[in-house]
Amino acid sequence: MLTIGPIVVYLLIAFVLVTLGLRLSGRLPAGSFGSLWGVTGLPLLAVGSYLGLAWSPADWQMGEVQRIMYVHFPSWVGTAAGFSTALVASVLYLAKREPRFDYWAHAGVEVGLVFNATGLITGSIWGRPTWGIWWTWDPRLTSTAVMFIIFVGYLVLRAYIEEPDTRARFTSAVAIIGFLNLPVVYFSVRWWRTLHQPQSTPETVAPEMVLALRTMMLAFLLVCGWMLTRRWELARLRGEAERGSWEMETAG
Repeated sequence: MLTIGPIVVYLLIAFVLVTLGLRLSGRLPAGSFGSLWGVTGLPLLAVGSYLGLAWSPADWQMGEVQRIMYVHFPSWVGTAAGFSTALVASVLYLAKREPRFDYWAHAGVEVGLVFNATGLITGSIWGRPTWGIWWTWDPRLTSTAVMFIIFVGYLVLRAYIEEPDTRARFTSAVAIIGFLNLPVVYFSVRWWRTLHQPQSTPETVAPEMVLALRTMMLAFLLVCGWMLTRRWELARLRGEAERGSWEMETAG
């Protein structure tokens, strides 16, 4: 299993890169791209859950509670993917002023917030038995909460600005500012003295844990891609209908 496992993971990574390249080149429609990632990601999520919750050994120090890591850490992979999508799409919108980029930014923020909330909740659950508290104003936790609040503000701003182009410009700026907090979150455990442990390396944990964690990270990335394409399609349909109505009102 340990010999075959890394090979399967690398093949799946190759699949992700190939399908992403086909999508960016325009040879693979967004719907097909998302469906491929969803069909691959959901079964992989089931496999990864089995590997993490039943197959891999418990941590020698924390015991069974450590298994929440297989959801907690991959959640930040989805968070980074969602907010990175929002960043790139926002920059492209400000450069080209094409509505499709605004739809991608909207999708990226909403999906990123889902994973961000999952990471905060699982982290709090994990922190209670290991730290003895549900929450502390630790630099890692605080910067993560600030990032969450900024992107919630992005959605609030979208709800209050009616004119589509004005809304897209303002929210693009918010998405770019919000993304600047992502490196702060990642490096906070290195820059400041924090209760949160630094990032682990494969050399410091059992090989079974590494395989389970990488499987879950890849599964979360694939599911995130699927969610992004579904949310983008919904944003596109709503946006086109809204822009049509807005143009009719302004023309009338």
